[in-house]
Amino acid sequence: MLARLSRRWARVEIFCAAGFAVAITLLILLNVVTRAFNASIYWVDEAAIYAMVWMAFLAASAAVHERSSVSVTLIRDMLGPTAHRWLGTLIDLTVVVFAFALLYFLWRWLAPLELLRAGFDLETFQSQTFNFIYAEPTTTLGVRKIWIWLIMPIFAFGVTLHAVANLFSPQSSDWEDTRP
Repeated sequence: MLARLSRRWARVEIFCAAGFAVAITLLILLNVVTRAFNASIYWVDEAAIYAMVWMAFLAASAAVHERSSVSVTLIRDMLGPTAHRWLGTLIDLTVVVFAFALLYFLWRWLAPLELLRAGFDLETFQSQTFNFIYAEPTTTLGVRKIWIWLIMPIFAFGVTLHAVANLFSPQSSDWEDTRP
């Protein structure tokens, strides 16, 4: 069941990442056209950057599901099948530890309990915690940066889900493909 949920979530991530890729393309095209007519729209660059950030995090999380993240396979290629499986398990376990550490640090950074204790009053929250994450605006778009940074908890959820599912699911047997 966990593997199925991970697979479905990865599909959603890839679909959304593809949507952001289209948005990036359209924003850059809009930027080129408006600059050609000497009528630049100043917020387009920032919007394209944020779309690229969201796309990258969503695709990176889906890559964890597929176990297809960028890697150096020098050691793995020298191992036999049993050691290869052990190394794969160690890598999956390392990703799980990273995912839980990311969840912990996001919990500390976003401080949802302190925000709740402040009654969702941002000024009270900021004065008690010196955390301005919920009120800081973007440079040109004028929206609060928390809306941009929400990709981090979404990414953390996806990586945690995929990492735990990978840890408890059999590894694909790509030993034959990587052996010289």
